[in-house]
Amino acid sequence: MSENVGLTTPRGSGTSGFVQKNRSLLRHRDKIAPYPQDWEESKHRQRQPDKEILEHDRRRQIEVKVFELRDKLEEKGVDEDEIDDQCDALRKKLEEERKQGKDTGPNARSLKSHQVHDLAQAKIEESERLRKALGISADYEEGSHWRKQDERLRESLAHNDEEDRPDRAKEPRRYKEESD
Repeated sequence: MSENVGLTTPRGSGTSGFVQKNRSLLRHRDKIAPYPQDWEESKHRQRQPDKEILEHDRRRQIEVKVFELRDKLEEKGVDEDEIDDQCDALRKKLEEERKQGKDTGPNARSLKSHQVHDLAQAKIEESERLRKALGISADYEEGSHWRKQDERLRESLAHNDEEDRPDRAKEPRRYKEESD
């Protein structure tokens, strides 16, 4: 391509091949704020996985295992009724394991970048384990430590002011006049 304009070569295109930027088109910057107006909007929100897609993937994995069994049995030359019975038994067994929670799903390290819902689920589980390990409460808000620290400072200042005021009321300060 010649200078990334879509031509492999400028020959026969009627151009010299010299590429310039169109500086007459200006972008309007008045409508775009340099920072978000809503603080809640700018907070980090963790991507939530779609439960239906995760459920579909789990069922698909079960069907893949059933199909592999069916393929092995067909290669061995087993009767069709026997194949159906064994496949149904395997399917029921895997469904029961999934319902009981024995099937934890794929390993987070083996996930590919296109498995975004599985990755999001693994990230949520990792964050939950970390939160529990560090002893962070489930209703913790980011930055709440600073608010608590400010409240403690205000309370201590108010407490100090209250302690100072009764002392002043008991002993008003007066200038003593010295008599000769």
